Amino acid sequence: MPKAHLVLDPHATVGPVNRRLFGSFVEHLGRCVYDGIYEPGHPTADANGFREDVVDLVKELGVSTIRYPGGNFVSGYRWEDGVGPRSERPRRLDLAWHSTESNQVGLDEFAIWLDNVGSELMYAVNMGTRGVQDALDVLEYATIPSGTKLSDARIANGRKEPYKIDMWCLGNEMDGPWQLGHGTAEEYGRLASKTAKGMRQVDASLELVVCGSSGSAMPTFGEWERTVLQHTYDDVDFISCHAYYEEKDGDLDSFLASAVNMDHFIETVVAIADEVKEERGSDKTINISFDEWNVWYMLRHISNDKLRDPHDWPEAPRLLEDVYSVADGVVFGSLLISLIRHADRVTSASLAQLVNVIAPIMTEPNGPAWRQTTFFPFAETSRLAKGDALTLNLSSDTYETAEFGTVNLVDAVATHDAQEGESAVFLVNRSREESTVVTIDTSALTTHRVTGARTLSDPEVYAANTLANPDRVGLVANESATEADGVVTITLPPVSWTVLTLA
Repeated sequence: MPKAHLVLDPHATVGPVNRRLFGSFVEHLGRCVYDGIYEPGHPTADANGFREDVVDLVKELGVSTIRYPGGNFVSGYRWEDGVGPRSERPRRLDLAWHSTESNQVGLDEFAIWLDNVGSELMYAVNMGTRGVQDALDVLEYATIPSGTKLSDARIANGRKEPYKIDMWCLGNEMDGPWQLGHGTAEEYGRLASKTAKGMRQVDASLELVVCGSSGSAMPTFGEWERTVLQHTYDDVDFISCHAYYEEKDGDLDSFLASAVNMDHFIETVVAIADEVKEERGSDKTINISFDEWNVWYMLRHISNDKLRDPHDWPEAPRLLEDVYSVADGVVFGSLLISLIRHADRVTSASLAQLVNVIAPIMTEPNGPAWRQTTFFPFAETSRLAKGDALTLNLSSDTYETAEFGTVNLVDAVATHDAQEGESAVFLVNRSREESTVVTIDTSALTTHRVTGARTLSDPEVYAANTLANPDRVGLVANESATEADGVVTITLPPVSWTVLTLA
């Protein structure tokens, strides 16, 4: 039976686990907004048309900050279309997703929904077809108390108090040729710098996110970050990373090791940011906002060669509605491990997306809402990862992958909350066929009683929750956890994600 060993030392810390790591993302794409969070005719709909069954699940998920309104959508979005009387709002073509946008939900409605779920707003401005003035206008509308045309328009639209929006994204994936307004790193860097400077003239305390690469496989990866930061280093606080993973050609072994790529992505961007810092002689550190990440079967859904009917622009079509398996949930949990492992520099992250579109929550129009397999690792990690991320002394048996070479069978991260005297260990077993025994040295902890262990696994690694069988997969108690003489021993089933709690 394969083995792994790790040591928990509360004094060996990476950095504090920022609550913003457990953010998500709502884009006007497919059924994420319409038929997702918003369905006025649904039996659970509140007075504002929002599904209360979805609100309950979002609360259970434990989402902190939500990035809005895009995504590719934002690069053609006119924010003013989504405010004011609904009967007067224009219907527009959404070029990003070849859809019709009704604008029945906009900034004001989304802010009401955020209040219901208890999450903060992270707002993205249009840097594709617009730029400096658009950013200043929406900033004025949203955050100035009163006394100007746009702030008074907000009040007239029913919101007296200004919105508290701390984080602002300067566009979305501007390195991508698919993006409206795409340009070179030089062009985007100059525009982002001008926009950031303008926004800081309104409010110097804003936290601004500049666009990094939309994936580490992009041909401009690395050079894009370097060039953009050379233009914007003094103006922004974060650079974004985006990454999606999927099983390709039946290569489950490589897919289960996807976090190896995420680790490399993060560490490369950190190195580039620090190199620019050194070149400039700056005393400021740029952190990472990993504001899009997930398992996404992109090759299944998107073909750049696919022709779209220029006369057919559907409203809220079913797009990118991946059904997630146990294997997907385990990989998803390992990506969370990677984010926490880099908590010193990844201080914000957004799971893309929240409802229906590559999402942990699914809904059926006029029907139920249910949890996908990815729901469980996110909800448990958001609930239990508190205090500081720890630097683990981890040793593990290994296996070979076609994409990443030799990889540990077990991946893990741990957090420790000194104030509460609680620790959590998050573990993944990548073995497809064998259980793995993990021993955890907890002797450095002042208290180390096992208080719980729960595992996501199934004999059928492609089992999933569906409309027909919404509770097929879930977390189960892992009864194998034992403690003796300062060592905890636990057995991890094949292809599994586990959380162990200590107090």
